[in-house]
Amino acid sequence: MVGFRERLSSYIADIGRCPVLAPDVGNLIGDLSALVTGLSIPTRVPQIEVAVGDDTTVLVMRTLSPLSEADREALLEFERVHNVRWLLQPGGPSTVEALQGEIPALWYELPEFGLRLSFEPADFIQVNGAMNRRLISHVLEHMQLDRESTALDLFCGLGNFTLPMATRAKQVLGMEGDAGLITRATDNAASNDLRNAHFRAINLSGEGAAQRCLDAAGPGPWSHVLLDPPRTGASDILPALARLAPRRVVYVSCHPGSLARDLGILITEHGFGLAAAGIVDMFPHTSHVESVAVLDGPGSAIR
Repeated sequence: MVGFRERLSSYIADIGRCPVLAPDVGNLIGDLSALVTGLSIPTRVPQIEVAVGDDTTVLVMRTLSPLSEADREALLEFERVHNVRWLLQPGGPSTVEALQGEIPALWYELPEFGLRLSFEPADFIQVNGAMNRRLISHVLEHMQLDRESTALDLFCGLGNFTLPMATRAKQVLGMEGDAGLITRATDNAASNDLRNAHFRAINLSGEGAAQRCLDAAGPGPWSHVLLDPPRTGASDILPALARLAPRRVVYVSCHPGSLARDLGILITEHGFGLAAAGIVDMFPHTSHVESVAVLDGPGSAIR
């Protein structure tokens, strides 16, 4: 049986297609079910992860036992028929390898900004490519950057917001705790010839996060800050945000609860003003949303 794990359950919902997945994969659920059922180790395949670039779709099969030669032939035939690439993961993330040949290059374009961003199959990216482009445009509109702006992108990932910001600002610094994503972000800046975008691997969570952020940011000044934290929010670095005193903050959140908590702290304890807020429906037909809040710094002239 191939499908999705049911909510709050270990059971699998048996489905034939998924209309909210990228069509290259969503329409293959039935074929994937037939494929896995026909393998020699059908009960030793716990999951298949999906990574979709603009021109390549990758399926990462987690295997708990070795595949037979017949299994490999079946997967190769599936590649040829459905125009996807298989990667195999027999152990941890470092064991990922291509079924045949090299691991394919993955990338997505942001045409409005003339950018192409490369990523690896296990990297975090926004899964809805079309809405990601809309989200970036929406965020940049509210950032109100100009050629004199100096901006921080905190929890920057592989540069999804940082690099578009660099096309509008004087200088942008991205910070992220995942060193691999920082490597990809730095490479993306170089490949797009953006010399005003720089990145640092900084842990922005836990004890001491605020001071680490301030040390990495240096004397500044920083006129704008973008926050795009994980579901747990950005509470550990809010004191640093108050010290940095940007004119404008845009906060992108995947969890309304942590967003509300952090906005409350910024407004009531640090004097920021809420200028606008809304949502981007990044995950249609689910209970999850991507929220965007816009704040002006105390005494900001942007208001």
